[in-house]
Amino acid sequence: MTINCANQFSPKKIYLNTATVGLPCHATVDAMQHDIAHWQFGELNVPAYDEVIKRCRDLFAGLIHTSPDCISIGHQVAPFMTLLAQSLKPGTRILSVDNDFTSVLFPFFVREHEITVDLVALKDIPVQLEKNGNYDWVALSAVQSSNGEVADLDAISQTAQQSGTKVALDATHAVSWLDIKPKHWDMLACGAYKWLLSPRGTAFSAIKPELMEAIPPIMANWYAGENVWESIYSAPLRLAESARRYDISPAWLPWVGTLPALELINSLSVSAIGEHNIALANRFRRGMEMEDGNSAIVSLQQAGIDEKLQAAGVAASVRAGAARLSFHLYNTEDEVDRVLDILS
Repeated sequence: MTINCANQFSPKKIYLNTATVGLPCHATVDAMQHDIAHWQFGELNVPAYDEVIKRCRDLFAGLIHTSPDCISIGHQVAPFMTLLAQSLKPGTRILSVDNDFTSVLFPFFVREHEITVDLVALKDIPVQLEKNGNYDWVALSAVQSSNGEVADLDAISQTAQQSGTKVALDATHAVSWLDIKPKHWDMLACGAYKWLLSPRGTAFSAIKPELMEAIPPIMANWYAGENVWESIYSAPLRLAESARRYDISPAWLPWVGTLPALELINSLSVSAIGEHNIALANRFRRGMEMEDGNSAIVSLQQAGIDEKLQAAGVAASVRAGAARLSFHLYNTEDEVDRVLDILS
């Protein structure tokens, strides 16, 4: 099954680079241009952004099957991982993935004189948890940025639960096309500018309610208040009871663009998008005489592929010494076949 919504996007070339940055749908561009005009003419209604952000929070919660009360908003993944890392007690043991994205790793390594961080291959995470059950947290990306390898979230969450280990998940390369369930994470972070087709500068976190007492809101600000517009001056501390206590004061324009993107994704469903993306990726894999996979990202370590794609005007990227092609809503079977012709 493929989705037919390429007419809602306007790339001027074959675009296989969502793993670097997603493309905006027409509704996102229109909403942002409309908002810029209001800004230009001095007509912004600032409190109206609160409803935009609330709607984004609700829509993201739906994508990962949780309550909006568990969702906080920010601008990038690293601050949310830092929030967790800075809450950990000395002696905490972390298990993570060798070669994972550094926004996952660095916040923990900043504290390596106080906590222990062990790195293993992604496929070895469940085995390591089962063999060495004294880890406090496992921190990893649901889908690896470098090569698109998909974590076995069911196995990881099951072994983590058995050993009493909590899971911190970076779902930036997963949410929209990979089904992420509440059992897969205790804390989750997701940048929206890739597979959620949003402007750079919007991100989400999800935190289980039972962890909120253990994770202090170290980035507390006016927008984290229980009543935002009554939290802009003076003491005492009066933060939201929900995960809004971790909100970072929003950059308004990017959230205006994020809302139509999330509405489009929710209208199509994660399962349908996943089926579409993986079908296109596997069509490409078969054309390159590769085995089928379970990822929307294809990594190729064959010499000269990146140069051929660049010469033909195909947008892709190079990561970890390999060409990285990523397939999403605006891609079609015809585009896959054209790229295979280019590479042949």
